[in-house]
Amino acid sequence: MINNLNPILLDLGPLTIRWYGLFLGLGVLIASLIAIKLFKKENIDEDTTLSLIVWLFIGGLVGARLGHIVFYELSYYLANPGEIIFINHGGLSSHGLTLGLLLSFFVFVKYKKVDWKKIADIGVIPIPLLAAFIRLGNFFNSEIVGRATDLPWGILYPLYEDSPIPRHPSQIYESLTALIIFIVLILIYKKIKNKAPLFIFHIFLLLYFSTRFLIEFLKEWQTLSPEYILTMGQWLSLPFIIWSVLWLIKNKIKKSH
Repeated sequence: MINNLNPILLDLGPLTIRWYGLFLGLGVLIASLIAIKLFKKENIDEDTTLSLIVWLFIGGLVGARLGHIVFYELSYYLANPGEIIFINHGGLSSHGLTLGLLLSFFVFVKYKKVDWKKIADIGVIPIPLLAAFIRLGNFFNSEIVGRATDLPWGILYPLYEDSPIPRHPSQIYESLTALIIFIVLILIYKKIKNKAPLFIFHIFLLLYFSTRFLIEFLKEWQTLSPEYILTMGQWLSLPFIIWSVLWLIKNKIKKSH
């Protein structure tokens, strides 16, 4: 299969609409609508919900962009600072997104003085769905491609390289796993009663960054070269995995006593 998709959806002269921007917008919209519905069900007032969404959108977007710049292409953006604002060209880091969301969230709850544990468990549920949409945008941009493969579903990326070879569609892998994680979080929220505060939040961290760690073995190297043991994405995922595992073990032990 050949991925010769045009990253540009509409070119209206001074206005260019890219598939990446469309998927990002859809992801933010759908994730926000789900969050609003869940917060309403938990009797969290609408003003708090809408304010939180705005804070998280700005914090997450800034964090995702800065994360990509610092972790993956610092030298490029130092040489081309004007490109920093063009997120429609691609270049958002899920690790930076997470850090941006966490920082803006804790500033928000400190400022608003709300039950942050309850909000964290609910607010994290639609985030993997947003990630699924972003990875679809990466696929249309022919970026974050996989390593070479001889599997029948290997994809050629002519926009990525002059002499394309079959590669893993790693963007699709990540999009599908993120969608599955979203479904798992919804099921946990609905089916498991008497959950410890922050349980869903830490399950998200464990599932998302563990699957991200594994899929990185199929992704082309970014920033770090193959001589390293792990990719940059794997090194950045490890702290989230370790933290979530330790938290879950600690709270399991605490509950058993």
